Amino acid sequence: MAADIMYTIHFYVLFVLSTLRCSSSFIGNGENYRRNLSLELNPGLNSLLTPLPPGVGLLHVRALGKNNTLHYLLCSQGAPALLLVHTNSTSSKVKVDWPAFLVQNTTGSLKLTPESSVLYSNALVFTRLWEYDDVNDTAVPEHLPPSSFFQPYELQNFTWDDLNKTLDPMAHTALLCGRGASESFSNGSLCLKFSAFDVEGRDQGWPSLLHNANSSQLRVVLDGVVPRSNRSRFSLELQVVGGTQAMSRVDVLQSIDDEYTPSIFKVSQWVSSPVNSTSPVLGYAQWKPVAYRRPSPLFEDATPCRHSTPVPVAQLPPSGLVRAYFGGERQTTGLNMTFSITGDPFYNTTNYLSWTVLVGLGSPPVDSFSPLVLVIMAVGLGTPMLIILLGGVCVCVRKNRPQPQVYEPIN
Repeated sequence: MAADIMYTIHFYVLFVLSTLRCSSSFIGNGENYRRNLSLELNPGLNSLLTPLPPGVGLLHVRALGKNNTLHYLLCSQGAPALLLVHTNSTSSKVKVDWPAFLVQNTTGSLKLTPESSVLYSNALVFTRLWEYDDVNDTAVPEHLPPSSFFQPYELQNFTWDDLNKTLDPMAHTALLCGRGASESFSNGSLCLKFSAFDVEGRDQGWPSLLHNANSSQLRVVLDGVVPRSNRSRFSLELQVVGGTQAMSRVDVLQSIDDEYTPSIFKVSQWVSSPVNSTSPVLGYAQWKPVAYRRPSPLFEDATPCRHSTPVPVAQLPPSGLVRAYFGGERQTTGLNMTFSITGDPFYNTTNYLSWTVLVGLGSPPVDSFSPLVLVIMAVGLGTPMLIILLGGVCVCVRKNRPQPQVYEPIN
């Protein structure tokens, strides 16, 4: 009996260990690929010959791979935009004709050379910030009358801070903060925190999106803005401009693991892929449908958000970067990201809102089961098995044990 029990225990331990080993291999798969990152501000600019207007900056991040290069360009000329360009060359470079670039409507004033090396390009543009008076607490702006909406904040008209003051080449981050001309932004700001990544990992703060070496991240923060009503809620307008295939659909994936983003079991992916094709995704913008009402949020500070259906946009967004690189007629789609749901506190409760989006090349990173969930599953499945096996061993031993005699034999 003792030998059978020991065998069962050994089997159970091996089951748990093999599960943990399997989970470790899943988690470590993306860590083998790494890119070398380098950051430069206003590439090729001679500030003595071409002085920049206040608030205009161009951040270039070069992510060098084994046989290709990713170029990220974050620009604050006009509506803020993040351009991603993938080339099949390790020597591709950004060239800017600064006098023409600053005119904002000159096509071709920003190029990636050699131009034949460009495989994919897409730009994500933040165009407007909408504010509406949610009188009936529905958090559905589509159902509200036009009178409920205030004049939108056109982000192309914002005054943006100097990127040079917030650039961190070691951490591969930069903070771009802007303010509108109205009194609402007298002590408030709209900020975009940009982060580039050289290897797979996860951001420390919620929503803790999983990233890899082919992705970058933007955290949008609305801080200290004075709302124009006591029941104000906000919606952010986004547009995407594509070189070959624009992002035309949003896929929503389900999960049963919320360890890294508590109470959130979905992830949304605005993807670019060939129409009527089984080819993989070319590029994406990925987010979890949640925003936070405090800089260091607790569970109760989370507020759900939702997106509208992407729709075609007739003209290019008012971004100097987009017009300089793409120009002409390019496929453009847009959607609105609406924050909060019915019953959630209004913006004036904390005067703070943050939302995070991942922008990258290829298929979006997919969360596998975390080690904690895998251990729970292993214990949950293994413990009943152990009980059944031990019960079976005990029954067999009991049946094979000699039964005591009730009557003494008569001599």
